[in-house]
Amino acid sequence: MPAPALPIQPAAPAAIGVFDSGVGGLSVLRALQAQMPRTPLLYFADSGHAPYGERDDAHVQTRSLHIASALLARGARQIVVACNTATAVAVRQLRERWPDLPIVGVEPGVKPGVAASRNGRVGVMATRVTLHSERFQRLLADHGPGTSVIAQPCPGLAALIEQGDLQSPALRDRVRELVQPLVDAQVDTVVLGCTHYVFARHWIEAALGPQVQIIDTTDAVVRQTQRQFEAMHLPIAAAVPQPLLLTSGEPATLERIAGAWLPFECNVQGTD
Repeated sequence: MPAPALPIQPAAPAAIGVFDSGVGGLSVLRALQAQMPRTPLLYFADSGHAPYGERDDAHVQTRSLHIASALLARGARQIVVACNTATAVAVRQLRERWPDLPIVGVEPGVKPGVAASRNGRVGVMATRVTLHSERFQRLLADHGPGTSVIAQPCPGLAALIEQGDLQSPALRDRVRELVQPLVDAQVDTVVLGCTHYVFARHWIEAALGPQVQIIDTTDAVVRQTQRQFEAMHLPIAAAVPQPLLLTSGEPATLERIAGAWLPFECNVQGTD
């Protein structure tokens, strides 16, 4: 029998809990803070178990349930799964465990990518797990017919970004290698199917060229999160504390990366 779900803890003020396999979801956290500056934010970087794209489904599901429980225990009243892989393989289990909890996932923007394409050739950069998932196959079935969608797995890319050096030659060269099949396929639109890849967008754009447009669903995720959160009519905080960042990896590493990538200060703590 599975362990009983932790109760959703009321918080004063209520917070939004965000998690990712590592630091990629900081792109979503950054956008949430800009759009909802008076809402307390919690973030869990599961860097000790990253990258999810190279883990089996059962491991990702177990970690996702554990992390969501930890965020709820700290006062989250909404969960944002800021990881395409975790959304693809674990969001159903999260919603089954907490059917009354607002949960927002992220998934590759196949629909806007197809709509934006001029020549009918769209690339999708994502992890192998995301691209092989039933959720992604449904996206292709719903929005891909009539369009050539080139699914490009990106092994190793999230792990390089996880190191925190966004200007490293190794990251630049890996991006060039992964993007080349999309250049050869003459795509005119590329969908970023991993929140980590947002932080390598400068290298991706340089490798693709200015004629290729990039689709990133971060803004859509933030809008959906804000709609759900505001629909709960929770009290607005008079004074909002610094976002709390939790990590199963090295706190010093997350503190360094957050300091470089985020335009606001955070409290960083280690956890399991």
